[in-house]
Amino acid sequence: MTSFLVVPQWQGSSSSRAMRLVDGAEAIRGDLPSARTRVLEVPLEAGDAQGTGVDRYSSLVEVRRRMLDALRELEAPVIVVGGDCGVELAAVEHAAADGDVALVWLDAHPDLNTPGSSQSGAFHGMVLRAILGEGAPGLTASTALVPGRVLLAGVRAPDDAETLLLEEHPLPWLDSDDVTPEKVVAAVEATGASRVYVHIDLDVLDPGDIDGIGFPEPFGVPAARLVETVQALTARFPLAGAGITEFAPSSPDAADGDLSVVLRLIGALRGPRPA
Repeated sequence: MTSFLVVPQWQGSSSSRAMRLVDGAEAIRGDLPSARTRVLEVPLEAGDAQGTGVDRYSSLVEVRRRMLDALRELEAPVIVVGGDCGVELAAVEHAAADGDVALVWLDAHPDLNTPGSSQSGAFHGMVLRAILGEGAPGLTASTALVPGRVLLAGVRAPDDAETLLLEEHPLPWLDSDDVTPEKVVAAVEATGASRVYVHIDLDVLDPGDIDGIGFPEPFGVPAARLVETVQALTARFPLAGAGITEFAPSSPDAADGDLSVVLRLIGALRGPRPA
């Protein structure tokens, strides 16, 4: 059975409204099965960079440590509910420990910066690079994921440093129009992995389908097609884990308007119910 770990981390975000991520995590938590859900305590303090080039570094390192401890205690697969995308470092690291996992990165942004290339210093723009083994001490995967096991899907807003990296070291990539059940399943099959981790930053969605995101980008994936794609993935591959991140509603009422989309995605991640 699926477990849920709610991690209301905001320290990895570059948004001036980062605290809305706490509200977003809480809004989603209210619709999760209480017996299968654990809420992680996140430090109250912002934390400091400690010379790493990562804003709020000290708090982020502490959350990673707490997450890894909690993930070891929960029944797999675990769906992590953020918070900012930085929560995915510990989540993917834990789920992919045996190496036989493909990571589907459903996100408007590739999150491939390093502390040296990032213009914002925000960890949520560095987390995939950290999963691939490059980043600040304490915020880098202990066992890096192989690039050929990563599929960028719906990414459409890389910055200049990320664009250069992807030109020199391309990763498998599907544009928003190509995020379909058939193409995503085929791309994961091509990695040779037998299990899948599904990362969903809600800004992968078309902004017309969701309001509560901090960094909307036009021409995203329609909600209905994204749900169908996730359903196809979980029907074809065992789920190693998943993450739903970056839900930042402007108010409780605004959260209610978006929750139907979020909950449909969570339902798709959980897979078909036994007959």
